[in-house]
Amino acid sequence: MEKKRERFDSHVGMILAMAGSAVGLGNLWRFPFLAAQNGGGAFIFVYLILLLTICIPVLMTEITLGRKCRTNVTRVYDNLGAPRWRWAGFITLLTPIVIMAFYTVVGGWSVKYLIQACAFNFTAPDADYASAFSGFISSTWEPLVYTLIFLVITAAANFGGVKNGIERFSKPMMTVLSVTIILVAIRSLTLPGASEGTKYLLIPDFSKIDGKVLITALGQAFMSLSIGIGILLTYGSYVKTKEDIAMTAITTGLIDTLFAIIAGLAIIPAVYAIAYMNGTAPAVNAGPGLVFITLPGVFASMPGGSIIAILFFLSLLLAAVTSAISMLEVIVRYFIEEWKLSRNSSVIVSMVLIILLGCICSLSQGTLSGITIMGNNIFDFFDVISSDVLITVGSLIMVLFAGWRIKKKDFMDELTGHNTSGTPRWIFSFVYFMVRWISPIVIIVIMLSNFLL
Repeated sequence: MEKKRERFDSHVGMILAMAGSAVGLGNLWRFPFLAAQNGGGAFIFVYLILLLTICIPVLMTEITLGRKCRTNVTRVYDNLGAPRWRWAGFITLLTPIVIMAFYTVVGGWSVKYLIQACAFNFTAPDADYASAFSGFISSTWEPLVYTLIFLVITAAANFGGVKNGIERFSKPMMTVLSVTIILVAIRSLTLPGASEGTKYLLIPDFSKIDGKVLITALGQAFMSLSIGIGILLTYGSYVKTKEDIAMTAITTGLIDTLFAIIAGLAIIPAVYAIAYMNGTAPAVNAGPGLVFITLPGVFASMPGGSIIAILFFLSLLLAAVTSAISMLEVIVRYFIEEWKLSRNSSVIVSMVLIILLGCICSLSQGTLSGITIMGNNIFDFFDVISSDVLITVGSLIMVLFAGWRIKKKDFMDELTGHNTSGTPRWIFSFVYFMVRWISPIVIIVIMLSNFLL
């Protein structure tokens, strides 16, 4: 059992850990196909505006509450003098558990495809990649093996704790991730015909902006930045008092968005380039299958594609691991403080829980596909319930509490570091206004749109 609460050891390590928690499959898997389906540059323009006005203030709020409370997510409201709100803390704890159940399965897919890429298996342009992917995820044992491999890689960082595990792993992982995804983007941008994809992604057509684009961009931003999942509450509790929370949140948000845009530049121009070479329409509406079905064919068709495939799927795996580490830490911290277990025991218990749920999610793609909940198989149900319900409910409760329940002075003093971190008071005034009046309305709109659109 830990006698003293852990802290991030360095400013750089803290930033990279925070950024690593945000940069994940949402950036390399989800962002590109959502941008492609929602107007390309128009989607990115809307995303950037919402990031700066809505998301970063909420990001600051969550880190602020985490640092002030210095506890696991189930005790946050207790420590803020509101024990009757403790139920909200358990919703926050449930969120990463549900997400990890299917996230580790997708992480296992990235392990599988990285191994395939290293074996130079993406070599046949006319191969039926859709059938190959479907056959893989619907099989019984193979996906489970890769899911377990992914979870073991993730847990290795959590065994070491905050300073010697999470922080130490984040530095090299984020460095390698940065280099690999930039290399893939450079190769993609230099392909013949790629310029049209680049224009589509970076030059906004404002006529494409509508309510659906706004809601989709905001929902993606919340999910990508790990808002409402408990990660920022937990990581915030490891932040030193001298750290500037405002700059930490801004830096995290910008790094996360930069990775998402680079991922888009690594994928969309390549899809356009291959369509140009083959004389076909670009498959920008491939949806979630873009990474595991469309891209293998793209890599097989492009010059030097085998190497690019290795770099891309390595990036995908690293991004998945950095986010999974942070979600697992939320669960581990709960077992350390509430069950009084050692860190190693807490990691093992958390792994067993995730493995059990992950197996069910994986098998629901094949053996258990006949079991449905609200019209979805178990994997899809966990995905929908986390993104459409748990994240938004958790975020709404947090901003309502910060804006209406906690004392304004306590909120201000923590965010501004009692004037030791250098955060100007005007930043607090802006954040407080957004969190008190604007963010709750926006989150409610997201919740309603998830069920109405």
